[in-house]
Amino acid sequence: MEPYNLTVALEFLLLGLSEDPELQPILFVLFLLIYLLTALGNVLIILAISSDSHLHSPMYFFLYNLSLSDMGFSSTIIPKMLINMQTHNKSITYAACLTQVYFFVLFGCMDSLLLTVMAYDRWVAICRPLHYQVILNLSLCRRLILMLFFISFMNSQVHYLMVSQLKFCTIMEIPHFFCDIPELLKLACSDTSISNLFRFLLSIIFGFLPVSGIFYSYYKIISSIVRVPSLLGKYKAFSTCGSHLSVVCLFYGTGLSAYLSSTISSSTRENMLASVMYTMIVPMINPFIYSLRNRAMKNALQKFFS
Repeated sequence: MEPYNLTVALEFLLLGLSEDPELQPILFVLFLLIYLLTALGNVLIILAISSDSHLHSPMYFFLYNLSLSDMGFSSTIIPKMLINMQTHNKSITYAACLTQVYFFVLFGCMDSLLLTVMAYDRWVAICRPLHYQVILNLSLCRRLILMLFFISFMNSQVHYLMVSQLKFCTIMEIPHFFCDIPELLKLACSDTSISNLFRFLLSIIFGFLPVSGIFYSYYKIISSIVRVPSLLGKYKAFSTCGSHLSVVCLFYGTGLSAYLSSTISSSTRENMLASVMYTMIVPMINPFIYSLRNRAMKNALQKFFS
């Protein structure tokens, strides 16, 4: 089959989670609720941190940016899926597909890097408490966010260019609910060996390195907590990491599952279920983990509502 030149206006078909017409209204309501809860939870976190001066610290500054990134991550995928369900039109233009790839990688990478920096924040807070405000001053925090955004921008740019070089044949159906890069690589008629190599290398750089940073931070944290003489002191020290550790396990656990499903498993349904957890459930749960497990955040939300 001759590959198309995709500079012209061609379209992909997103087959979605199910082709059963009876399931479409149920799925629409379910994903609409997930999106509304994600937006509501993250907006409340942002407003609470902005309005309460007690939360103007490095940890909450990074949490503020994580909430912004989570909203962007969900908004890249769910609105288009809801529109397709409502209009019974599964098509997505080539340009829109590339845009979705770009922002999916941008916000996904930003989430990963933010969780790494937040692990470093907990390390400094527990192991160097007297120097916490000096080491993680506002100027450094702002520079860190700019650096993370630049790294995420470069990563998304590489993925965008990689996908834009692919040529596609007459089969334009993507067995997914968004433009997932592994599915696009499987669909391409052109040689994808270099693209797969780039994807593997980028996965190591932006997956393995942040996880290594988080593991190292928690190794130093645990080493410091073990030396605390009282049991209550150990509990108080480690309880400050509980929310972050829960989010890290959710994010990387579901992300690894989605990556392995797309790379190893031949089951499209398994891949899509892993992607639902990674792209929708995690951003929805994050605000509730931080608000329910954090007394300062609960107090800030109560003040905001009162």
